[in-house]
Amino acid sequence: MRLSVFSSIIVILVASVTSAQDRVEVGAFVGYTFSEGIDIDPVSLDGRLFDSIGPSSALSYGFSFDVFVTENAQVGFQFGQQASKLKGDGPGGGEEFVDMNVNNYHAIFTYNWGDSDSMARPFLFGGLGATQYSPQEIMGNVIDSSTRFSSTWGGGVKVYPGRNVGLKFTARWTPTYIKSDPAGVWCSPYWGFGCYQLVDTDYSNQFEMAAGVSFRF
Repeated sequence: MRLSVFSSIIVILVASVTSAQDRVEVGAFVGYTFSEGIDIDPVSLDGRLFDSIGPSSALSYGFSFDVFVTENAQVGFQFGQQASKLKGDGPGGGEEFVDMNVNNYHAIFTYNWGDSDSMARPFLFGGLGATQYSPQEIMGNVIDSSTRFSSTWGGGVKVYPGRNVGLKFTARWTPTYIKSDPAGVWCSPYWGFGCYQLVDTDYSNQFEMAAGVSFRF
């Protein structure tokens, strides 16, 4: 009986390990992010007028961790950092004020096409999380970081020269909510539901092109 129980445990453990193969995928990437800021009320600094502010375009990098819940679907987490600068723009041109990292933290859902052993697998993903703007000091003055809700969307292709090592090419868009400004009042001429305050929502957008390496376990 003991031998039978021990044998059953061994079979269960072996089956669990086998089913867990290639269930986890971790990766790192590097790329370039094209960023845009938001419009602001005109501000004069040192005789120059600025009417928008935001991060400048710059190098970006990060890592991801995903778990296959089916052969094609994954859930995971992705962190990205853009080595940017805080930049102002206006009629007289732009100016970079200070170094500022832009950090992205997102829970991700990914869908992959093709079989698990395919050499190339196209994929799409979407996620929700936060974007953090972390500027450095300006002339000894500390500037508080700001964290905002953001989503992220993208896709690309994974290429596997070997079973457990692959290359990953990705395009990603990350819109970050910054603020809402009043934009007037709307009243329906046909329905008796009253009037509504309209708002103009400002998003800071990041558009990233990246390449990286991934490992499946």
